[in-house]
Amino acid sequence: MGLGDILNAINEWALGLISTLGYPGLGLVMLLENVFPPIPSELILPLAGWLTLGENATFTLLGVTLVGAIGSVAGAFFFYGIGRWFDESRVRYLLQRFGKWFMLSESDLDTALAWFKKYGEYVIFFGRMVPIVRSLISVPAGLAKMNIPRFAFYTALGTALWSFLLAFAGRLLGESWPIVSDIINQYENVVYVLCAIAVVGFFGYRFWQRRKKAVSGQLSAVSESANE
Repeated sequence: MGLGDILNAINEWALGLISTLGYPGLGLVMLLENVFPPIPSELILPLAGWLTLGENATFTLLGVTLVGAIGSVAGAFFFYGIGRWFDESRVRYLLQRFGKWFMLSESDLDTALAWFKKYGEYVIFFGRMVPIVRSLISVPAGLAKMNIPRFAFYTALGTALWSFLLAFAGRLLGESWPIVSDIINQYENVVYVLCAIAVVGFFGYRFWQRRKKAVSGQLSAVSESANE
């Protein structure tokens, strides 16, 4: 049995789990997806979205969004804990030794470290919508000993948005829900670019706000001086 057959078997198991167990299965799969990236949320969540349709619907969009976020936050703490309680050299050793079993490499860690260094803790939110990065971005957060409530908050926001978007896409497509995974895989680079644009836009907006506040303060100071 080749690697492709093993991954297909894992995906079939994950899909069967949420179809059979409902929300508990979905929460467990989303937790494992953050620890074991070969389980693709791009496949799991659109199926859950499709299962919100019909009289015998298993899920609701709100339920999928909440449970998807809860499971993802729980899974994200696995890599956060590794980063917080191990230094970078030990994390790299673990990836060298065991990364192949999780289909993760040092280059993936390098990408996550670069994103975190460049965009700070806000990438914890945006990075949740980028394949591979969404798992390993928790490591630099742990290495930096990022405040746990803030880590959980940004992770929950990002994963909730990701869960809703994919589930909503699956609901719109109905029986054609597997197309979502194909589209995301085909345009993975576009996903990277869009997330980067979103991050840059966010920081541009924050800079503009601070600049505007500073100019306003200067004008107020000038006005007070003139009145004196």
